[in-house]
Amino acid sequence: MSTDRQPNPSNDFMIEVQNLSHSVDLGTDSLTILQQVNLSIGKGESAAIVGRSGSGKTTLLGLLAGLDLPTSGTVHLDGHLISALSEDERASLRSRRVGFVFQSFQLLPTLSAIENVMLPIELAGLPDARSKAEGLLDRVGLAERMQHTPRQLSGGEQQRVAIARAFAVDPQVLFADEPTGNLDTRTGEAITELLMTLNREQGTTLVMVTHDQQLADRCQRHFVIEAGVLHEKQSDKQTVTAA
Repeated sequence: MSTDRQPNPSNDFMIEVQNLSHSVDLGTDSLTILQQVNLSIGKGESAAIVGRSGSGKTTLLGLLAGLDLPTSGTVHLDGHLISALSEDERASLRSRRVGFVFQSFQLLPTLSAIENVMLPIELAGLPDARSKAEGLLDRVGLAERMQHTPRQLSGGEQQRVAIARAFAVDPQVLFADEPTGNLDTRTGEAITELLMTLNREQGTTLVMVTHDQQLADRCQRHFVIEAGVLHEKQSDKQTVTAA
């Protein structure tokens, strides 16, 4: 895709999406997952993307993070045109600027909590990995559980480790895919509060995919995706096409 015709992204936005569509090849046919999505998320904002299973919300999250490339349209992440970058360049951009929190936690089972949090710091070649990991685990309430492996931790504790790991390299944007989906209501509320607090205090842009309307309502921006079409839900409960 040519990059010289693309408009310059605004410095105020962490994410800018223009006319994004995405399809998958089924051999004799193709399936359209996303249609003409337009979206801008400001630096430091919190945003939720809500939709039913199969609506395209997780696919959109992957495209915003540069894990995949759209069939058409553009995605700018912190001013970088994702489609103009090689796979290695996209990976480097994610390692320096992006954190991830997944529904399934995705912790390394043979490593302790502190080793899981230290890993991305060490991979990024940053100093003081242990002291920073200790500080993050203390921040998420796990000062007494640092040496425990994931199997020795509850689901809520594992998600807290995952959140600490996501913030280990001071990401400018955090993508969370159903971060409370595998948790009971009380633990899910605690994780939600932690994410929102870190968003406010560290100024990290937060983009969450969720089916939880209450979680979505905690965010500054609330988007709804239906059959691949994205709308922004307004405070007056109206929905408008996202721009």
